[in-house]
Amino acid sequence: MKILKSLLFFSLCFLLTLNSFANTSLPEGIIVRKIWGNEKHNAFTSLIDFKGTLYCAFREGDGHVFGKDGVTRILASRDGINWESVTTLKKEGYDLRDPKLSVTPDGRIMVIIGGSVYNDKVLMSRLTHVSFSNRAGKKFSDPQPIKISSEAKTNMDWLWRVTWYKKTGYGVVYQLTDNEWSVCLLKTSDGINYDLVTRLEVTGQPNETTVRIMPDGEMLMMVRRESDDRNGIWGRSKPPYIEWEWRKLDMQLGGPDFIALEDNLIIAGTRVYDKKERYTALFTGNREGDFRKLLILPSGGDNSYPGFVFRNDKLYVSYYSSHEGNSSIYLVEIPLAYLKEIIQSPVF
Repeated sequence: MKILKSLLFFSLCFLLTLNSFANTSLPEGIIVRKIWGNEKHNAFTSLIDFKGTLYCAFREGDGHVFGKDGVTRILASRDGINWESVTTLKKEGYDLRDPKLSVTPDGRIMVIIGGSVYNDKVLMSRLTHVSFSNRAGKKFSDPQPIKISSEAKTNMDWLWRVTWYKKTGYGVVYQLTDNEWSVCLLKTSDGINYDLVTRLEVTGQPNETTVRIMPDGEMLMMVRRESDDRNGIWGRSKPPYIEWEWRKLDMQLGGPDFIALEDNLIIAGTRVYDKKERYTALFTGNREGDFRKLLILPSGGDNSYPGFVFRNDKLYVSYYSSHEGNSSIYLVEIPLAYLKEIIQSPVF
């Protein structure tokens, strides 16, 4: 019943009318482009730079949830302006959701994808899948199920994102067991087989979690929560990532992601819940988990789930929004000079 109520809550949120942030004007030098839009519901982005080419993955379906099972579409662009569809990943009987991109230590693109199975709009099971590109990034394998060790596996596993560090991939799986939500940190060496690192002591129905590892090995974690006050959680841990320090954020999260531009300069993006309005915003923060709103992106209705790439002194941010009608995919280009200028401003 809790699962059904949660799905109904999400559905109601996404039926909200478009809000005043749809026509947000951005500072000079910041460019927003729609890079994909059609009659489908396009959502839940991820962005990487692979061998000098930007890759953007997202789910394409009839709606935010339910309808015909969703598929994963992957776009590519050398310049961030001209995009082409590289592939569409699908699997019979599975709604493939939230594709997240990473680059494996052996030089391939890995796509981790949530696989949901519905029966008459009732969630029956979840089975995370993975696909790999060839070394040229042109062809992708058919999605296959990942394998989680018996000490952590359930029938409701969603490994949301994987981040690689020194030939090991780390990610947080969120699970539903006996109507209780929990999260575990997993690790992998091949992207297919995953072992338990530790169970994370986070309450409040934790779910979507992004993990990033700093150059000195410290792991940072941003966790979405769906109950209690619903505010997100920020985590920090040193190797071997067993002991954690937690800090509650002063905002709710929806599709959180973040990137470290410098040792203690972090840019994060998420859906912002502002009374009855929902919009996508960027935040600046540090390792301690102090975050301030930096920029509101043109967005409204069903939106968020950003992805980040930093290259050539520019920050690229992918996200989706339905402020122009059907849910479409957008890319923002932000000069690093602007980010530093506004962050250092005394009025910021």
